[in-house]
Amino acid sequence: MADAKRYLLGLDAGNTVIKAVLFDPEGRQIALHALDGQSSTPQPGHVERDLGELWENAQLAIRRCIEEAAIDPCQIAAIGCAGHGNGLYLLDRDNAPLIGIQSLDTRAADHAARLKVDKGEVLYELCRQEPWPSQTPVLLAWIKENRPDLYERAGTVLLCKDFVTFKLTGERVSDISDMSGCGLTRMPECVYDETLLAHYGLSDAADLLPRLIQPTDIAGRITAEVAGETGLAEGTPVAGGYFDVIASALGSGVVRNGEASIIAGTWSVNQVFSSDPVNDRSVFMASGFGPGRYVNIESSATSAANLEWYVREFVERGGHHDDPFGHCNARIAEVSPAADDPFFHPFLYGSGQGADFRAGFYGLAGWHTEGHLLRALFEGVLFEHRRHIDVLMGSGVSFERAVLSGGGSRSPVWPQMFADCLGVPITVAETQETGALGAAIGAGIGAGVFAGYDEAVSAMTRARQTFNPDASLKAHFDARYRTYLRLAEAMRPFWEEMRQAASGRK
Repeated sequence: MADAKRYLLGLDAGNTVIKAVLFDPEGRQIALHALDGQSSTPQPGHVERDLGELWENAQLAIRRCIEEAAIDPCQIAAIGCAGHGNGLYLLDRDNAPLIGIQSLDTRAADHAARLKVDKGEVLYELCRQEPWPSQTPVLLAWIKENRPDLYERAGTVLLCKDFVTFKLTGERVSDISDMSGCGLTRMPECVYDETLLAHYGLSDAADLLPRLIQPTDIAGRITAEVAGETGLAEGTPVAGGYFDVIASALGSGVVRNGEASIIAGTWSVNQVFSSDPVNDRSVFMASGFGPGRYVNIESSATSAANLEWYVREFVERGGHHDDPFGHCNARIAEVSPAADDPFFHPFLYGSGQGADFRAGFYGLAGWHTEGHLLRALFEGVLFEHRRHIDVLMGSGVSFERAVLSGGGSRSPVWPQMFADCLGVPITVAETQETGALGAAIGAGIGAGVFAGYDEAVSAMTRARQTFNPDASLKAHFDARYRTYLRLAEAMRPFWEEMRQAASGRK
């Protein structure tokens, strides 16, 4: 049994926020500190961050987390980090930060589109994903073509959590989940491949790739300098870490083949675990995190960010509500679902189906209330999750239950809607910090606190609640889902017209 006086530190580095969360070996949260950073847009479509600020925030979050926990830092058995996938974090040849490009960046959209036409099929066969704008190798190829000065100075290609690990340990490493998730490894082996690089136009980039390890391998140890800056103990082991969507699945209790993780966060992330990656070009990507452990992923920026927009623009305006999300859930609870309820397309931030897709409410009538609008928004987000899940099911994977995490899982309404629409039980995890907990789970395995994934996930995760489907609502959701899909097809000419108008064409 793990020593109750030992702890595991999980770091979760998103596009702006970084969290340091301390857990005991039973997965109970001991302390948390989070800091929000800033993104910059030096040009339209360019989304970057100051890597100096990221490291400063990471140091402060760690120090304050330890202070809040009031523990001896020597009691921390190991540290693990999860971070947003893709984007591009470059060090120069002297290991100084060169540029930090986030996964919301679209500067390489045209380059990705050309590469997809020319090499999409062969790239999918090699790495189980096609080129897309903020994919790490596409961004690196864009840098090579458009910023040869930066490319010439580049020394190491890292991803978000790899940069944090580098600063903690001085080691330039990445793990297979992040590197397979960004299309830089041959699948299913999860190894670097010269042919793959050549198809991206990066034959000369092999020396830029960091040492590749398993997520649970020890990447390095806390240096004396970092110990002084963070309050950590010198020599504390740091594990390789994870692509954050995989960490979040682990932290919500999903790890075995045939289990499913649905993340209703900024992105709609839908994942089914399997012993082999699917080979179906309709599936967005597959990522590996260990021998015989793969995650098949369908996702787009069409989830709870739509509700965040609604709250920001209409509920929080003027500060009229102390609990804006509670207000939204209360309004929905007042509405009984009906066949002629309005519809909502959750495309405020685009869609993987087309860059010109737009959001919209449809079918409004004078008797509809704010509750009807919010139910339509919740349902539209749900339907995009279902569309992604249909793609995964069409590729041959299946599941009989799923775990919901992300901000959407905190709603008292949304999880039941997921269960009713998908027709499977939906479980919500006890912890809200699933990404940090997943990183801590990997660190615990790496440090020998646990023998492997099954033991670690079983020990450190618990369900808060399970929502069973209401069979009487399945036909209702099925009918409205079909209408939702037909409505999207009908809107395509209008969205194309809007795109042309925005670009100045008639």
